[in-house]
Amino acid sequence: MKNENLSQDQLHIVFEDAHCLVVDKPSNLIVHHSYYARNIEETSLTDLIRESGYPEASPVHRLDRKTSGLLLFSKKAEWVSEFQILFDKNEIEKKYLALLRGFVPEEGVVDSPVKNDRGNYKDAETRFRCLEQFERDYVIPPYEKQRYSLVEMVPVTGRMHQLRIHANKMTHPIINDPKYGNRHHNHYFQEELGIHELFLHAYQLKFRQPFTSEAIDLQAPLPDFWNRFFNAE
Repeated sequence: MKNENLSQDQLHIVFEDAHCLVVDKPSNLIVHHSYYARNIEETSLTDLIRESGYPEASPVHRLDRKTSGLLLFSKKAEWVSEFQILFDKNEIEKKYLALLRGFVPEEGVVDSPVKNDRGNYKDAETRFRCLEQFERDYVIPPYEKQRYSLVEMVPVTGRMHQLRIHANKMTHPIINDPKYGNRHHNHYFQEELGIHELFLHAYQLKFRQPFTSEAIDLQAPLPDFWNRFFNAE
């Protein structure tokens, strides 16, 4: 079954060389049919890329289905390990933008353990920096005004759902997070504002290409639905 959210014509490749490519993944699209996505019968981002002329393309890391932003692919499966070494050595930098409920401190670190794929808790660290704060006249009981923060989040470790879990641990969950978010705010955004997407975007990716030693520094603009919040009063 094809995913109606994206076609090959809409596939946004932001960088490409002989060994890899970086794609700006939209929200609500699975990266590949992993164990966790085994029951989702739709075309994945990996499927679309392979159908677009990259038959051996393989993701080097992953983003949640609902998370948008930059994702690195190796053009050949045999090269994936060379790129994954960058993650093992902390030589690749990923930065995210998130819209969080409430006013977040200027900056800080969350180092709460996160459960891994096997159900074991592993050390996890996220650094964050508040970029802007907003107040909106949204009536969400018990308050008649609501506060939100635009936050840059940098995962020092790479655990599953780490940023979403750590935002929840801060008591400032990401808006429209169905698992770790605040259901009252999620409902308001979806029913009153018509915004269903998760406000988490992998906007920057920096690394040194292991085959060519080229320094790569990429950024992806925020998806359009963010502007429906920014432009609202």
